[in-house]
Amino acid sequence: MIDGALPYLRCPVCEQPLSRADRSLRCTEGHLFDLARQGYANLSNGRVPYSGDTAEMVADRETFLSAGHYAFIADDLAGYRRNGLVVDAGTGTGYYLAAALDGNPGSTGLGVDVSKAALKRAARAHPRAAAVLADLWRPLPIADASAELLLNVFAPRNGPEFHRVLKPDGRLLVVTPAPDHLAELIEAHGLIHVDPDKANRVAESLGDHFAAVESKVLRRRLELTGSEVRTLIGMTPNAHHVPAETRPDEAGSVTAAVVVTAYRKAA
Repeated sequence: MIDGALPYLRCPVCEQPLSRADRSLRCTEGHLFDLARQGYANLSNGRVPYSGDTAEMVADRETFLSAGHYAFIADDLAGYRRNGLVVDAGTGTGYYLAAALDGNPGSTGLGVDVSKAALKRAARAHPRAAAVLADLWRPLPIADASAELLLNVFAPRNGPEFHRVLKPDGRLLVVTPAPDHLAELIEAHGLIHVDPDKANRVAESLGDHFAAVESKVLRRRLELTGSEVRTLIGMTPNAHHVPAETRPDEAGSVTAAVVVTAYRKAA
């Protein structure tokens, strides 16, 4: 849990190392941070303007992912071999972090998210995974050059901070939706389209801090029940725009397609 990640964590106020103090984390300057009963640490250093996924969205994500529909993504991420700290920026329930840790038995995991509902699950996603509440747009409470592997799956990207916390020879793995991701549902039900300029926006968010090493498209056809279709919609940003009572429940075949890009730190 949190103890395995402590050597890599830093106080969000003064950037000093943290240690356990009963149900809290404390730095050498005396700043104190709560450990939630569910096991995650709040290192947000003040009010976070965005609360992240709701409890309902997190529950839908847990249900959908545990059914194995996106296992092809998790399996690919688990194939990147690294021995050290694995950080999942925007970890959600910790599903992809757990897969990466299974593929790297000697590694420690750290999931970062702003959703308390998600972190309650991420904190127990894997025996070697810790979870902290922190805003990805602010300086991360992680030591410089500490991560061997940094995952970013359907989540915001903070290029300067990712560059800072990644080791010189580490890898950043970014997963984004391909243009035809969930195309059948999007067209049939007027859901949010994948940004056609997504690739350029990803490149801009990473700026001059990273250089792409490898990029590939992973694609699967998912045969979903009506209940699974509703759950899939409920776990995405569409949940904010499509009320639960109006979500479609027709079974069907859906394309799942993502782009996985591996980056190294630029000089």
